[in-house]
Amino acid sequence: MPHHGNEEEHQEPVSFRDNRKIDPETGKVRGRNDGTDEGAGTGAPDSAPAEGAGQDPEAGAEGQTPGSESADDGDALAQAEAILNEAGAEAPATDVEAELRNDLLRLQAEYVNYRKRVERDRDVARDMAVIGVLNSLMPVLDDIDAARQHGDLAEGPFAAISTKLENALKTYGLTRIDETGVEFDPNIHEALIQQPSVDVQFDSVSQILRAGYKKEDRVLRAAQVIVAVPE
Repeated sequence: MPHHGNEEEHQEPVSFRDNRKIDPETGKVRGRNDGTDEGAGTGAPDSAPAEGAGQDPEAGAEGQTPGSESADDGDALAQAEAILNEAGAEAPATDVEAELRNDLLRLQAEYVNYRKRVERDRDVARDMAVIGVLNSLMPVLDDIDAARQHGDLAEGPFAAISTKLENALKTYGLTRIDETGVEFDPNIHEALIQQPSVDVQFDSVSQILRAGYKKEDRVLRAAQVIVAVPE
């Protein structure tokens, strides 16, 4: 066409619009190149590569390829960091699990010790309660002994009641300390009188003045006795 030369001149306004480097929508400066390739750095619209023969259609793809590769690399890096973080978190999780297991074992041991201590304290409290009742009944037992020595408990309902009471107290571990002829033991005997005797070779109990009592191995009251000593 006769105006073919004018088309080359028509490219100058297009280059002029691209050289403004200003985005009319955002108002920001567009990316710049070294100016070696005007077609690749013009930033013209999508129709410009079809109209201009100097612009390589693969240039836009090459311009997008690095960006897409960097995005893919960023995603892969993020995934790798996530995997490393998960792998790194496994060791603290194992430590936490071991610590929790140790805490559980320690709490279990403390609970076992606490249960044993509670059971022991319960037994002690029960024994102390029984001992308190037995101590309160000792004056009654002394009156029963005095009545028996005077012959008032030979027969009759009172004698049966006193026997039942003594047998009931024996079920709680109450035993009398009233043996004579045994060696004097200061742990269970209280010597009120000493009498020399040629019939003994060691200090021995010759008479019980007041019976003593003990619960199992615990002495509740020492027996008051007369001790015969060798001459």
